[in-house]
Amino acid sequence: MNTSLRRAAAAVLSAVAFAMPAAAFAQFAIVLNSRDASVSLIDQTTFKEVGRVDVGKEPHHLYPMPDGKTLIVANAVSNDLHFLDPSSGKVLGRLRGIDDPYQLAFSPDEKWFVTAALRLDRVDVYSWDGKDKKLVKQVPLPKAPSHLWFSADSRTVYVTLQDSNEIAAVDIPTQTVSWKLKVGRQPAGILVSPDGKTLFVGVMGEDYVEVIDIATRKTVNKIRTGKGAHNFRGLGDKRHLLVSNRVDNTVSILDMTEMKVVGQIPVPGGPDCMELTADGKLLWVTSRFAKQVSIVDMASRKVVRTIPVGRSPHGIYLHNRAPLL
Repeated sequence: MNTSLRRAAAAVLSAVAFAMPAAAFAQFAIVLNSRDASVSLIDQTTFKEVGRVDVGKEPHHLYPMPDGKTLIVANAVSNDLHFLDPSSGKVLGRLRGIDDPYQLAFSPDEKWFVTAALRLDRVDVYSWDGKDKKLVKQVPLPKAPSHLWFSADSRTVYVTLQDSNEIAAVDIPTQTVSWKLKVGRQPAGILVSPDGKTLFVGVMGEDYVEVIDIATRKTVNKIRTGKGAHNFRGLGDKRHLLVSNRVDNTVSILDMTEMKVVGQIPVPGGPDCMELTADGKLLWVTSRFAKQVSIVDMASRKVVRTIPVGRSPHGIYLHNRAPLL
């Protein structure tokens, strides 16, 4: 984000704060409607959609800025980013000229910003100084780089290559591919274990999560979760991992220490991205094929309500979220 955009965002946020009553700052769930080029705002108290915000074409994923005050919505087809206030859902600004930002992430040390350009077969690496980003290198990565996860030391970003059935490790300081490894068909979600030793990969074209030892670069396990194993969300206890199985219409609870599934939750409509409330009580799941969000009570492990949204809901964000792992 350039400096002028940051100033504009600050001005808009200040104006919103003075113009809106305190009651207007209800906690929202922010849901990306990929086919509708919009964002649904859902009141977490009433569980009703209270508004929609127009964004660019095919918003798939989102990511908070390092300061937590701004949420980035990546619009893959219109080649731009929208910036939202995560508390109110108000648009703060727009940045054009970001090629095919399908997935995005900041490094833990906040010095790097990376986007996966799925249709362009590359990962774009930007330097970030807290105010401005600068494109450092476009790293070719065929085919179809999909999901990203940084190592804790910020030196490596791991990428799933959906159409070549591989994962890749990109060395960030040199912007080069360190290594690639064949995995199952159509890898999607990827995540590094809390101890930094293991990669978990959702193999969407199969029914399992592939487990890779980072030191040896070898597959050490394939944990069956369900058909269409797709994306991940930690339970916040640094041990359990939620896995959305889009074809089976389930969310699995995977024990990363025992390397086994310890629970299964039926979720309709092609479960995709997930968010967990800060207290760990409610799991919000985008049902990609049903134009809805499903709310799971984690105590009973049952869907307790569904909320209609736009077409092909994908990314979801709660400002009052549980830790990612």
